[in-house]
Amino acid sequence: MAERMLGKEVNVSLGVRIAAAVDAAREAGRTPCLEIIRIGENGSDLSYERGAVKRCEKYGILVKKAVFPEDVEEDAVFDEVRRVSQDPSVTGVLLFRPLPKRMNASRIENALDPAKDVDCMTDLSMSGVFQGKQLGFPPCTAQAVMEILDHYGIDPKGKRAVVIGRSLVIGRPVAMMLMQRNATVTICHTRTGNMAEIARQADILVAAAGHAGVVTADFMKEGAIIIDVGINVAPDGNLCGDVSYGEAEEKAGMITPVPGGVGAVTTSVLALHTAEAAQRQASRH
Repeated sequence: MAERMLGKEVNVSLGVRIAAAVDAAREAGRTPCLEIIRIGENGSDLSYERGAVKRCEKYGILVKKAVFPEDVEEDAVFDEVRRVSQDPSVTGVLLFRPLPKRMNASRIENALDPAKDVDCMTDLSMSGVFQGKQLGFPPCTAQAVMEILDHYGIDPKGKRAVVIGRSLVIGRPVAMMLMQRNATVTICHTRTGNMAEIARQADILVAAAGHAGVVTADFMKEGAIIIDVGINVAPDGNLCGDVSYGEAEEKAGMITPVPGGVGAVTTSVLALHTAEAAQRQASRH
């Protein structure tokens, strides 16, 4: 039976770091403050927003919101991102994505000061992830994967890791972060042949495919560490991951549950990034 890697346990240790970063920022004269920019009333956005607000408020991080209707003009969103970049009272910005297809997402995303980019939406922040440099912050979900591995004492060094999914939000960034920790990494995607055969070689398997239950026992090596990033709604209305949990429970060595795994850690990482951004901004002035 696989050991469950629980987000709530990771959050306890992260909470200590968040509190310390908030205190340090305040002592340096900068109060951590997150602005959330949201377009429309998407259910998953609202759910994440509630969790983020709750997590931030727990540690004394201020939260502001800029909410736009679904039919908002591109320039209105662009202007808000540019405005908040110049607002000294805001230390971190979370823009819910993807943006409507009618908008030039790159124009809007790169209007943000990378110093306030706490969820890796600017090109410079993404460059930092790929170069291993401190330019902005990595995506919160990708960082959450690394925080879980660290908390449970899993060193990627020398291990074979397989990431299923190649998005810029999780797949490619987490692959780069694992590689920087000296794992040997393979990225699989919808065009990969023999995906199950490749996945079975993994000591660490990160499932970020975006499809419920696509990762079955056939994808897993006996005793593998399974990180399930997927959040999907099952036919019965309950949340489930990209991994067939029942099959994985019998074969994996360790696994993150859904819910209660990666998603639970992501809001803590967001709070940590916001506080650390405040520290960095205070040191620049």
